[in-house]
Amino acid sequence: MESYHKLNPQNWVAKYSDELFAFALVRVADEEIARDLIQDTFLSALKNLGTFKGEISEKNWLYFILKNKIIDHYRRISKTPLTRIDDQENEDEFFDESGHWKKQSLPKPFNQAISNQQHTFEFNEIIEKCKRKLNELQLTLFSMRFIDEIDSEEICKELEISSSNYWVLIHRIKLKIRKCLEKLLYGKQH
Repeated sequence: MESYHKLNPQNWVAKYSDELFAFALVRVADEEIARDLIQDTFLSALKNLGTFKGEISEKNWLYFILKNKIIDHYRRISKTPLTRIDDQENEDEFFDESGHWKKQSLPKPFNQAISNQQHTFEFNEIIEKCKRKLNELQLTLFSMRFIDEIDSEEICKELEISSSNYWVLIHRIKLKIRKCLEKLLYGKQH
């Protein structure tokens, strides 16, 4: 005998908003946008109550809707022209004319293991600070690739970008994150 789940929209805000907000915030890194996505999720769920078949839990259904809202947000971002491009300038800090690492910019090994919960918390705070240095498109790609672990082919399809554009953007994201990590962890300036 199959068990069907029921919806209780009157409890959604109290029961799920904090979890959904945390999920969205990690992916968009902007509290206002995350709140808007949660509101859109609840509104969409209310409008589509009749489509709920009870085959998954109420919570999972809301997460599914939120994931789609986040992807829609990513699509909007990917179509918005960037007002400031400074990535090429940053690449010149790391590489010489032949494309090789400059001696002073060689990556430092991150070989110190994070040994306890406090260090893990501190490192996560540093990663969050570095994520804030990414522009919206870079943050979108970072979230899709490294948080949601979506493969490159799917990201290109979702954001309607070419594979070569994807790899250039991922490369620039990695450089920007690396520069930020070195600055915050080691005080290294380029």
